Amino acid sequence: MEILICPGMHLPALTDAFLSQLSLGNCQVFPSDRFPVYSPQHLLDFFSPQDATLIIAFSAGVVGAIAAARVWQRQGIRIAALIAIDGWGVPLFGEFPIHRVSHDQFTHWSSLMMGGNATHFYADPPVEHLTLWQAPTIVKGVVVKGIVKPSNAVVTAATFISEIVEHYKLD
Repeated sequence: MEILICPGMHLPALTDAFLSQLSLGNCQVFPSDRFPVYSPQHLLDFFSPQDATLIIAFSAGVVGAIAAARVWQRQGIRIAALIAIDGWGVPLFGEFPIHRVSHDQFTHWSSLMMGGNATHFYADPPVEHLTLWQAPTIVKGVVVKGIVKPSNAVVTAATFISEIVEHYKLD
């Protein structure tokens, strides 16, 4: 399975920090310091997935990632899942699993009407937007399965993301 990383509009060092805290294996990272992350055309030009693909996107990168994922799916590429980290306000509809990860409960709650059809996570206590990306191992939160009330299990954002990735690697 291919793993594509679509960062937000921030310094590449934050993405390096994110990747150093997760065991994702081999993945491709979109160069957010050279191209606009919110542009699906730039993602389509940069990435050429050939196999089942899992996409992890953050902030403005979620905008480009959801549109590119839908194009790849129409081209016959299997999108295993999209993990949308703090893509607040971005409509997330697709015929593949879409997991939302939010920096607080309000962002989670107010994003639900904008799509996302799989298990979600929100930080509790709330954290700053960039903290979710640069330090997922210290962000504790709640796992929400669909529209069901949150479970009592508290996990870190890094654990949640890693477990989602492992689930689709085995799928």
